[in-house]
Amino acid sequence: MLSARKITNQQPTPYATEADFCRIFRSHMNRLYLLSLLLTGNHATAEKCFVRGLEDSAKGSPVFKEWAESWARRTIIRNAIHAVQPRPIDRHSSGRATGGHAAGEPERIAALMELPAFDRFVFVMAVLERYSDQECSLLLDCSRDEVIAARTRAFEQLGRSAQMLPDGVGIGSAEPRDNHGCLGQPNVALPAAISA
Repeated sequence: MLSARKITNQQPTPYATEADFCRIFRSHMNRLYLLSLLLTGNHATAEKCFVRGLEDSAKGSPVFKEWAESWARRTIIRNAIHAVQPRPIDRHSSGRATGGHAAGEPERIAALMELPAFDRFVFVMAVLERYSDQECSLLLDCSRDEVIAARTRAFEQLGRSAQMLPDGVGIGSAEPRDNHGCLGQPNVALPAAISA
């Protein structure tokens, strides 16, 4: 007859736990919220994506601890895609972010948020988060050619925006970013629900 054995010498799991994800979201709150804000284009939707990203990361499929931080970012990206549903440019609609961003946003963030939604997603994913064209096309459910065209349009529009800003301000003046992206973590005022 089989009996239950008590395991006394358990090895630590190689997978990230709910506590690991809570620690990641707490210690990288500004970076993760900024990622959500840049993708969604407004604070209300960004806050929802941030909170949902924490929930989905903590309750989702097992992930190796070494991958937990990149998984948290990917979860926020997937939630933002679900919330905004960016599609390649429709010539009849601008697709730009609407409302929800404060007049005091740093100029480079405001310039990014002025991009049409699809172009903004491609720029953030491909340039700031360093996703490949193939990864972007799979996540955004579009062709690689549409990703390449959107990235080109984003660079062109951001270049024009940078030319209109005073000297020393703009995308080209951003600090070198770390390998986690999001424009070198500029100070962004977090909504009260997140910063509490």
